[in-house]
Parts: sequence; structure tokens; C-alpha cells
Amino acid sequence: MSEGDNPNAPLPRMEKDAALKWAKDYTAYMARLTDVELIPSTAEVNFEACIGENDEVAEDGRYSLFYYIRSPAPVTEHTRVVRTLRQELPGQGYEVTGYREFKDAYESAVFRANNKKNSYRVTAETVGSGKTKPQRLSFSVRTPCMLPPGAKQQQF
Repeated sequence: MSEGDNPNAPLPRMEKDAALKWAKDYTAYMARLTDVELIPSTAEVNFEACIGENDEVAEDGRYSLFYYIRSPAPVTEHTRVVRTLRQELPGQGYEVTGYREFKDAYESAVFRANNKKNSYRVTAETVGSGKTKPQRLSFSVRTPCMLPPGAKQQQF
């Protein structure tokens, strides 16, 4: 949980289907913004339990979503993609929390940002070793802990 000092602070509310639609739409937006395609068959959807500071798990239906999808963009384009995101997303309320370009054993790039208003985290990064798995560009979204509308928030 990312409720800070108050574990009973009201959680944002959203249906799981709406959260998934937003994640799909936002990763597609990042791909359009950087002029790359996505590979729909690589999409992974992971709804996860929210774990509290003391490893507690609420029983009120709260969840977080981790969604990612890969792009066939060649590794030589990965740096350009993350540079574009680093330039564009801060103007949309995102704070860049990680950025790297690698050119050692193989080319790769990483971009991470958090939305200041709603705590969504987005990434674009090179995945795969290039030796045993092809290097791909992965776009992902992670939501904060959320509660379905109408559910009563459990107190701790």
C-alpha cells in the first residue's frame, strides 16, 4: 500500500476493467508518441493484492494492476524511444524517476516515471538478453492500490 503515514487514507476507486482499459490505452499512447508498434500477443495482465507495510492483505477487494506489452522496435531505436518519453511525459504530470542508456555488452535503455497526481507508474525499457532471448522494448503501467467502486474500505 502506498497510503503514506495513514494506512486508512481513502484509496482511489476504479473497476478492474476500467483500470485495464486505461493501462492498454496508455501503453498504446506511449507507442504512438514514440512511433513504434506493439505486439498484442505479448500483453500481460497482472492484478495483484495490495500488501501493507506489515505484510497485511486486506479483504475488501483492493488491488493494483501491473500491465505490460512489448514492441518489435529494433534495439537501435530503444534509446530514441526513451529519450522521447523523457522529453514528453513530464509535461503531462509525470516525474522521471529513472533513466539510463546502456552501450556495453548490448544496447539497451530504461525510462521510468510516476504520475504526480494519481501515482501511476509507467516504464519503457529493453528486456531480453539478446543472447538467449531477443531484445524487445517493453512498455508497462503499474497502478497504485485501488478499490472497486461500492466496496467498503477495510480499516487497519
